[in-house]
Amino acid sequence: MKRVAFHTLGCKVNQYETEAMEKLFEDRGYLVVNDEEFADVYVINTCTVTNLSDRKSRQFIRKSKGINEDAIIAVVGCYSQVSPKEVEELEGVDVIIGTSERNKIVELCEIAKEENRRINIVRNIKTYKEFEPINIDNIKSKSRAYIKIQDGCNQYCSYCIIPYARGPIRSRDVEEILFEAKKLARVGFKEIVLTGIHVASYGKDLTGIDLGEVIKRIALIDGIKRIRLSSVEPNLINDDFMNTLVKTNKVCDHFHLSLQSGSNTILEKMNRKYTKEEFREKVDLIRKYMPDAGITTDIIVGFPGETDKEFKETYEFANEIGFSRIHVFKYSPRKGTPAARFNNQINGKIKNQRSKELIELGDKLTDEFNSRFIGETMAVLFEEDKSTNGIYEGYTTNYIRVKSNINHELAGSIIQTRITDNEEGYLIGETRR
Repeated sequence: MKRVAFHTLGCKVNQYETEAMEKLFEDRGYLVVNDEEFADVYVINTCTVTNLSDRKSRQFIRKSKGINEDAIIAVVGCYSQVSPKEVEELEGVDVIIGTSERNKIVELCEIAKEENRRINIVRNIKTYKEFEPINIDNIKSKSRAYIKIQDGCNQYCSYCIIPYARGPIRSRDVEEILFEAKKLARVGFKEIVLTGIHVASYGKDLTGIDLGEVIKRIALIDGIKRIRLSSVEPNLINDDFMNTLVKTNKVCDHFHLSLQSGSNTILEKMNRKYTKEEFREKVDLIRKYMPDAGITTDIIVGFPGETDKEFKETYEFANEIGFSRIHVFKYSPRKGTPAARFNNQINGKIKNQRSKELIELGDKLTDEFNSRFIGETMAVLFEEDKSTNGIYEGYTTNYIRVKSNINHELAGSIIQTRITDNEEGYLIGETRR
């Protein structure tokens, strides 16, 4: 039996697309094995958000050849899309696919093997106008499933390479989304996570449909108990949208709103299209409709020209908002983006210090948010594949990780759980028998 191994870098969209490609290989008779094992084909699904991501991709290409020098190496995804010639020059690469036409991967790998030649099918992604579906139905867990509903981004933030890697926004047909959601519900999934490169833009390239309408229609599917959104933009949040979410009675009270900076000066340089005052209004609106909402965020420190005063603004604003979790990133110049050419690039030591301070603040805010729920009873979706010595992990609707000793037969179920303690980054709970 032929064997294939996958190594995935980057975001949840990449993970979704890897699972879809795994299914394509399985349908052709391949056995999917761990990326440390001997395989006939190694697929590296790449990320290109930072230069470090590119380097990790190159490292795994070399590592795969070290495991089996005769293996076919397929490099797919964002790094291939942005730098196809660079990937082509790497020793050992046989198949190069960008962020489109991944449904051809098995055929291309087999042709490369049979004909002993390199294949590069990377196209100009800016010319793509329609969503390319790549479906999955062999997800390992049976508790939470991701559905990719759109691709591409038109925002062009000054630091971000993604619009160049993923192309313009393309929304998936709503009937395809519903078909996949129903299929997932039938096999036992309780929670659906709607994901994409820029989920907030869903429907902007279509007529008569938007994200709110998709959510309403998924909420009508029997068996789906929760609908969760991946990262969304602040500009999506308004009274109509929040009303829609609340009325479904299924949308989780968790929002990942990427702030990136608490300084209006830096936000403008980043081309983020909102001010910190507008961001605060959106947070207040969320909490008006969902008082216990978990609000997580991304913040970049050390953006070109960021002064001590501007960093302090970010620190104080984050503290004022009271995020439930902060993901901190040190700015890294990305070749091909406007910000990489900006003057006043920040010293690495300064970035490290600012990152350390903001991470410490984030830990404090997470602890404060989680502690609010000690003594409360919360609905927790425990995950089937997260048991350690009988202790299962799960998530509340507002995205707090909970650990509890439950009957293994209840794994994959939503269970009312009394919160008894708060430990670093997660809660301890007692389930009702």
